[in-house]
Amino acid sequence: MRFIFDRNTWQEIFGSISKNKIRTIITVIGVLWGIFIYIALSGAAKGMDNGFESMFETIAKNSMFVWAQTTSMPNEGFKTGRQMQLRLGDATMIENRIPEVEYIAPRNVKGFFGSTPASVGRGNKSGSYPVFGDFPAFTKIAPKKIYDGGRFLNDEDIDQARKVAVIGERTQKELFDKDEEPIGGFFKIDEVYFQVIGVHKFDQSGGFGGDGDIFIPFSTFKKLYNTGDEVGWFSIAARDDADVLKVEENIKNLLKNIHQVHPDDERAFGSFNLGEQFNKIVGFANGITFLSLIVGIATILAGVIGIGNILLISVKERTKELGVRRALGATPAEVRNQIILESVFLTVIAGIMGIILGAATLALIGNLTQDIDFPYTNPTVPIPYVLGAMVIMVVLGTLIGLIPAQRAVSIKPIDALREE
Repeated sequence: MRFIFDRNTWQEIFGSISKNKIRTIITVIGVLWGIFIYIALSGAAKGMDNGFESMFETIAKNSMFVWAQTTSMPNEGFKTGRQMQLRLGDATMIENRIPEVEYIAPRNVKGFFGSTPASVGRGNKSGSYPVFGDFPAFTKIAPKKIYDGGRFLNDEDIDQARKVAVIGERTQKELFDKDEEPIGGFFKIDEVYFQVIGVHKFDQSGGFGGDGDIFIPFSTFKKLYNTGDEVGWFSIAARDDADVLKVEENIKNLLKNIHQVHPDDERAFGSFNLGEQFNKIVGFANGITFLSLIVGIATILAGVIGIGNILLISVKERTKELGVRRALGATPAEVRNQIILESVFLTVIAGIMGIILGAATLALIGNLTQDIDFPYTNPTVPIPYVLGAMVIMVVLGTLIGLIPAQRAVSIKPIDALREE
């Protein structure tokens, strides 16, 4: 390994490189472009993956929503078109019969799905806002970020049907003065007084809600709007190791059995499986990452092969020089090592430049995409990926360098000295 630190070796390498600068630059650009493509594509795929992760961070990735619709088939004396209605007892049945369900939250709302928003007021300020009737379990499925000093609904709120509410940021701004503390304050929902126990931070990824949403206990909602045990829809989270598609199927089959719906009726209960969609998105992101890996390595390989071709040409042009060196006592190993080291040197330099250029490009893309409404966040490439690419480049550079190196070693001094 001493030849690596030999001054004469490096003089020979730089001398060879400087003889045809344009050709060397073009060769380096080939490898540089390969590693740049690899870094840029891998970073872009990671940014997309991070964006989707950010989208789903405020809701369980294995969650689903189930609601009632109308039947499409007659069954047991019931006609087609019967309007279905979910009830609280259904949630208990699902919890008891389907062990793969980790959390289930019955939900109601006034102000969505065609219903009129609630009339909300405080003093001389008023407005119309969606009001949700919820259980504490809802935050296990779609966690709510609550400002300091406040809280979300708890079991006691449900048991005692308390007139308490968690309001949104917009609701706070429109009903309370700028410097006024909302926690503990009172306001009216459809002429009934409620006390504010928390203010939730709005997050677009948290579902179809908004920054004006108001959450009250499900039991209080039931009394306020006389909904009895009716449920608008179920928010459900399956266990981490469960097959979300199978869980969804089992839930709908159980509901069909409870409500005497034909087993083949696919319209009676609607659903949206967020877990299925998330798995599709993860699969897409993984596919992009794999594609970027293949394209990047192929481009790097093409660049390194270009270096090998250039070195073959260089060896051909330096036939007489190499013959003189052999005649003056240079061993085949010394000649071979010099050519291989030249190949690795060009590969590493090109790789480092490509990594720097790729990192700068990703940083620029990251800054430009910070405020766009698209799932794209923090495009980066993990350090192991970069180190792995460098190792591959060094290995390829060494292997490719063996070809011109062997060509150089095979030159006989007497034959080389005869050539012009």
